[in-house]
Amino acid sequence: MITVVGYDGGPLPAPAGDRLRAATLVIGGRRHLAEVDLPSGVRTLALRDDPAAAIAAVAGEPGDVVVLASGDPGFFGVVRAVRRAVAPRRVEVLAGRTSVALAFAAAGIEWDDAIVVSAHGRDPREALAAVRAHDKVAVLTDAVCGPAQLGAALAGRDDRVLLVGMRLGLPGEQVVEVTPDEAAARSWSDPNVVLVLDRARHVLPPAPRATVAGFRSPDAWALPEAAFAHRDAMVTKAEVRALVLARLGPRLGQVVWDVGAGSGSVAIECARFGADVHAVERQAEDAERVRDNAAAHGVHVHVVTGSAPDALAGLPDPDAAFVGGGGPSVVAAVAGRRPSRLVVALAQLERVAPTAAALAAYRVETVLLQASRLQPLADGSRLVPTNPVFLVSGVLP
Repeated sequence: MITVVGYDGGPLPAPAGDRLRAATLVIGGRRHLAEVDLPSGVRTLALRDDPAAAIAAVAGEPGDVVVLASGDPGFFGVVRAVRRAVAPRRVEVLAGRTSVALAFAAAGIEWDDAIVVSAHGRDPREALAAVRAHDKVAVLTDAVCGPAQLGAALAGRDDRVLLVGMRLGLPGEQVVEVTPDEAAARSWSDPNVVLVLDRARHVLPPAPRATVAGFRSPDAWALPEAAFAHRDAMVTKAEVRALVLARLGPRLGQVVWDVGAGSGSVAIECARFGADVHAVERQAEDAERVRDNAAAHGVHVHVVTGSAPDALAGLPDPDAAFVGGGGPSVVAAVAGRRPSRLVVALAQLERVAPTAAALAAYRVETVLLQASRLQPLADGSRLVPTNPVFLVSGVLP
């Protein structure tokens, strides 16, 4: 029998004691092996010493095996790795309380509308993107990405508060509330779980919003131009925006740039898909308009007022980028940051070839979009064309 037991600091879930007494091999973290009562003489392996070898030992052990893990081991835990190692054999899971549930309970906060991300033993980029973009995020941390790193990612944000849960479920359990800047300036003990919350929602929670937990994609996209305040019709048309979104593929946990943002319509639509969006606009009045449009749509867009490429220097590297203006030199600067997907909108034919040349490292596709909209007349209808737009799209091979 192979049993994965979740340990949350309290009594072990039944029948974990029986499984431990029958085990010939127990695998777990050093803390778990030290705190759980183990049978005398049982062979043990510490996961952290050599995780791959420890998991392989599960498959090779002829007797019964118990794997000790934190909380609910089926939630960003070791169950997946064990199942892959021993497939098609069945794995028994005896779950404890997940540290995320303990963190929200200790803070006295509901969490059915929270996003949960893991930076534990993983590339932290998606977790950092999530906390920048969303107003209720639980982060499973480690020594590489903990409260200090999360605070640094939110530097200067007075709309965010961090609740750091330590020793959850154990004697001395503690939840510390800090600003992002305070979190970045402190040293923190492991393990911990960090809740990143919108300050206003922390004080007064909203009414229930949905029956599905966590983040939900928007019900509609390629919104009409009237959904955005704009100057002199300087807004990416809905038909163009639809293909731009398809090429960018924005999603939760990804960083997206909108360079030459104008009204911010592309930036805002990407943010509605959950992306961490950074908009660059050289006109101060337009930059403020992007902020207002984002607020009207209930999303967060980080707006930088300035001209590219200089204004790009402090931004996190993008997973995808849209360039709505600035010429081939700006395109080359954006491409130099190596987004996986890059889309450029052009009105002039003469700029297509230089733009494609600036994307030498990419697989490039160029499309001319020409859309006409039906407009009623007194005795019929007519087609009114929108301005044609070239879209030059690049994908890193």
